[in-house]
Parts: sequence; structure tokens; C-alpha cells
Amino acid sequence: MNVVRDMLKAGKTAIGSTASLASPAELLADAGFDFLLFDTQHSAVEIKELQHQLKAMRGKKAIPIVRVGDNYQDQICYALDIGAKGIIVPMVNSKEEAAHMVRCCKYPPEGIRSAAGMRGEWGKFEDFNEYMSAVNEDLLIIPMIETMKALKNLEEIVSVPGIDVLLVGPSDLSIALGIALDYHNPKYHETLDRIAGACKDAGVIPGMYFIPGGLDPSEFVERGFKFFTRPWSQWATAGIKDGLATIKR
Repeated sequence: MNVVRDMLKAGKTAIGSTASLASPAELLADAGFDFLLFDTQHSAVEIKELQHQLKAMRGKKAIPIVRVGDNYQDQICYALDIGAKGIIVPMVNSKEEAAHMVRCCKYPPEGIRSAAGMRGEWGKFEDFNEYMSAVNEDLLIIPMIETMKALKNLEEIVSVPGIDVLLVGPSDLSIALGIALDYHNPKYHETLDRIAGACKDAGVIPGMYFIPGGLDPSEFVERGFKFFTRPWSQWATAGIKDGLATIKR
């Protein structure tokens, strides 16, 4: 139902890439990534505009995950209704905000999501109650930690039932710590280790929106961060060059 959630539960690392309206989503979804992350917080795109991109991913290896602009019920509903299998909400700063996010993601009785019929990306169901239960169980729910207030409330946030991944916003977190974009600063890594520890205690997976340049993704995996994105364009360019290099011309 949700391969990324199954991977994370099995202790494996899920690696995705960011995508946009201009990205070749159908190609990328079968290129080896586990998920594609569509951002509507910092991108000049409305959630509903992503419908064709998400539809093109059906039946492919990677699942679509959407970052909404804020912790609003309507934005989360839009993203789910067009086929998102994971929801990211930025700037979640308290237990109450995390709980609200979870409620917006889930159908009753666990949440307050409005029903708009069965969505084919979750499979076929004869019974609507069975469908709602399956979606409630398999949807990836991913709040972001990016502020000092969130760090203060870290343990309470990860204690909220239903959270699968706590996602670090690398840039905003560094700014909040007073070390803007200084990703090598010991203070930054001490904070990441604290986040990873709290997540481990709560049974939540710590993740990174991206791995900052100059840092080794494998080291992050060793520290427990098993959900992150990597840029696809450089890899694609390298692959094309390697392919052309095999031709004698």
C-alpha cells in the first residue's frame, strides 16, 4: 500500500528527490527513487496544479509526497485528494499543532478528513470503511522541525500518535540556532543528534529535507536519518554522459 512506510518500518532508508511541475515525474518515478517530494511552500505552484504529475506516477516505484504551505485542513485535503501518499507540514512547533496535522490527514473516527470517494492509488476496495482504514494506516505523516520552539517541544511533538517521520528543515534550523547555513558547526550536529535520539525513543524516523552540500549522506544514515532527498539532475546528466561515452562515433 505504501512502500516507503513499509521500508521505514523495516529499518531501511528511503531516498527521494524533489520534483516540480516542470520535472519529468513519470521518468523520475521509475528511476530508482523511493519517493518524489513536491513542494508548495516555497514554490509558486498551487497544490491542485500537481494533479497531472501525481497521476503520472501511478504504478511506478516512487510514491508522491507533497509539502503543503501551512498546517491547514484544506491544503492537506487538496494534496491527499490529488493522490499524495505522504504529507509534509512545515513549521510544526507544538504537540497541539502536530496533533492537528494528524487529524487533518486521517478519516474519521481518527481524524477530520473529508471524504471525496475512493482514490485508486491505494488499491481496490469493496467496502469504503475498509478503504478509509487502509489509508489511515498507510499514509505517511511528516511534520517538520525548524524552530527553537519546536526544539523546546521536541519530545512532546514526537509523542503524538500517527507521526511517521520528523523532518528537519536544514536551512531554517540552522538559522534558528543562530548559525545560518553553517552546516559543519558542532552546535548544528549536536542538535541533529538530539533530534535523532528523541525520535528513536518515540519510535519515529528522523529525516532531512536535504543533505547539505559537503556532508556525507551515508553518515546521516548511520546516525539514524533514514529519510531524505538527493538532487536528481546531476545524476541524470552523469548517466547520459556515461551512456554516450559507450558509443564509438
